Amino acid sequence: MGESELKPPKPGKAINRLKSMYPLRNVVNEAYLTTLMASQAGNPTAWSMLNWWEGDILLKAMDVEVVYPENYATIAASMGQAEGYLALAEAEGFPAHLCGYARTTLGYTKRMMVDEAGRVPPDAPLGGMARPTLLVGAGTACDARYKWFQALGRYFDCPQWVLELPHLGVKEFQEDGAEEAAVRFVVAELRAFVAFLERLLGRKMDWAKLEAVVDLALKIQRVFHEVNELRKHRPCPMHSGDFWSAMPGCLFLTGHLPKVLELYEDMHREVAERVAQGVAGIAVPEKYRLLFAELPPWHSLKFFENLAERGWNFVVESYAYHPVVPMDLSAVPDPLERIARICMRFFHLRHRQAFSDGVSYAFVAPYLDSARTYRCDGAFLHPLLTCRTASAHLQATQDVLMRKLRVPSLLAEGDIVDIRLFNPERTLIQAEAFEATMDHYREERRQAGSDW
Repeated sequence: MGESELKPPKPGKAINRLKSMYPLRNVVNEAYLTTLMASQAGNPTAWSMLNWWEGDILLKAMDVEVVYPENYATIAASMGQAEGYLALAEAEGFPAHLCGYARTTLGYTKRMMVDEAGRVPPDAPLGGMARPTLLVGAGTACDARYKWFQALGRYFDCPQWVLELPHLGVKEFQEDGAEEAAVRFVVAELRAFVAFLERLLGRKMDWAKLEAVVDLALKIQRVFHEVNELRKHRPCPMHSGDFWSAMPGCLFLTGHLPKVLELYEDMHREVAERVAQGVAGIAVPEKYRLLFAELPPWHSLKFFENLAERGWNFVVESYAYHPVVPMDLSAVPDPLERIARICMRFFHLRHRQAFSDGVSYAFVAPYLDSARTYRCDGAFLHPLLTCRTASAHLQATQDVLMRKLRVPSLLAEGDIVDIRLFNPERTLIQAEAFEATMDHYREERRQAGSDW
């Protein structure tokens, strides 16, 4: 991509979108059609929860086409079609305070299996999710997690497997042998999952193919990590809007992996060119650099255009959706152990950060590190009224950022899917007032000798 191709954004667009983001987003969109075609041909398909690569790599190696209801709920919300599914779920007796992703999935499934007699709803976003051969749950992090997939048994008669990961505390992680014990636990879980898939599908794992998939997953992680490292530059060359559009290819390993790797390499080249030329991720001068936590209001992403017009550049997001920090696993011969170490490094790196910074809550530590290394003027914290796991630590995050870095936070309540729970007009008024707070603490940091 040459210099002449780095054009300004279209009129009325305050976020300067990356050209390389669009084909990455299309890979996600195409995955739904691919899964529908596989289902129609009688090939195995799965609905899977986000599991931070623990099961995704194995499903890829076993040629199971996978879709992710959590991702599908974001698509439905961004296309303005989630509300109907939420209403169906609530009419089925699922409470309104249940995770918006779960209610969207349950409403979609009720519509497909009951109202449409097992057929994909004709008006479903992106063609819809195919009826699954199996459900892959995960016990990691969220309250609803595999219980919501169990609830799908009301509509589906298909097997479910639940992937488990150890959940260590910051102090427990420091005990001798704790990390290695966690890795051994995950390896045992993965061997059991492979055996389950072999019985279900009636074929053996192709271990050479698994090696290749692990290798590709590691390369994708490394390239996308390097993309996000480039965002530390001032002005930041890539806005969070592009991150959220691009992340499923890495986070869910969505699409044909060699093509996904190529597309991330294209993104890296474009972002590096922006850095060299001083091109920002927003169309106006970068006035404020913001950290965003946790998940965005997918139904109201235009709100970020309004903030970009004011010079707000969102330069880094929640740790939970970023790629693994690269690691050398060339000395680990067992591909299952390599997968286990990818997963546990992702979760345990924040334990190391927390211990180093004297923070007792592991979820808080990555935000402290991000605010410091990305030189953030403020943090936009988005408590989700239907997700305790992505919200419970945000007040502690606000406290730690202020106490240790003098970086202020704006807390604006909302929801990932339910548009009824987010007020963009009120939040924009709060954001305008917050600018004075960021200005004040930026000056305070400078007087204390900070370099940002």
